[in-house]
Amino acid sequence: MEASYYTKLDNSRVRCELCPNRCSIPAGGSGICRIRVNRDGTLVAEGYGEVVSLAMDPIEKKPLYHFHPGRRILSSGANGCNLSCAFCQNHQISQSTVPTHRVDPVTLAETALQEDSIGVAYTYTEPFVWWEYIRDAGLAVRERGMVNVLITNGYVNEQPLRDILPLVDAMNIDVKSMNDEFYRKHCGGRLADVLRTVEIAQEFCHVEITNLVITGYNDSDDDFHRLTDWLAGVNSKIPLHFSRYFPRYLFTAPQTPVERLRRAYDIARQKLDYVYVGNIDIPGSSDTFCPRCGARLVARHYYSFALEGIENGSCASCGATVDMVSV
Repeated sequence: MEASYYTKLDNSRVRCELCPNRCSIPAGGSGICRIRVNRDGTLVAEGYGEVVSLAMDPIEKKPLYHFHPGRRILSSGANGCNLSCAFCQNHQISQSTVPTHRVDPVTLAETALQEDSIGVAYTYTEPFVWWEYIRDAGLAVRERGMVNVLITNGYVNEQPLRDILPLVDAMNIDVKSMNDEFYRKHCGGRLADVLRTVEIAQEFCHVEITNLVITGYNDSDDDFHRLTDWLAGVNSKIPLHFSRYFPRYLFTAPQTPVERLRRAYDIARQKLDYVYVGNIDIPGSSDTFCPRCGARLVARHYYSFALEGIENGSCASCGATVDMVSV
């Protein structure tokens, strides 16, 4: 399938316009993502429908805590990514080529329906490099009354983002650091493009943010304050997930100390309504509390889920509206 968003150049080269990398690709070559390929001067979405993984997951695993809590979602992903994070937790499928199997858009949607899924999550690697497939599968999913969810690094150009958002119901977006040098050195990207994605997306769909806290790289108090202040300025009701890092791929820094995750949680809670810590069991840090009265609304332990203080979409203690989709 011919790819969207590219410009033909001289000598059969093309420039991909999907993401900020804007790869200039010679005939026979591919972009950084490896699945957008120049075939004789035409950019081809070679990864279209090529699925590296397909599984039913709890929605909390994405992580999305405020979107259809307690439900399960069919999760699918491509083989490739447009960033090159040296600490990637899924580097086996994002940074190298592995076997895939083809699943056409209608089959994906029908599978979700048969599995009693709320819809499809495009995840595991980077969904935006799969743009054409998400467009077609997303339409098939919507036609069957289900939802589309993107778990993404947010590294996409504004026009492709705006064009796909009408089909997207929720996104979890990684904000890996508030330091542009971190993005350039360790991810091969730029911070500003990710922040713009968050700012645009939250106007159109449900958004949650994940920050992987990496020992010695983005775990200072200043890092936590900068992230918190920026997100509070966008929307203080956007849930923020701090995730514990473990040594992976090219990074050998020790796993995130518990005290740094507690510190991140405490700092963010000063200005944000909903803050969580993942990949570790810190009592209370996965629970949802009413931002008005402090009552516990939802108790969680990893992927288990229990409503405790919600009645008819409101806090049972003070009546404040609960900021969750379909609770």
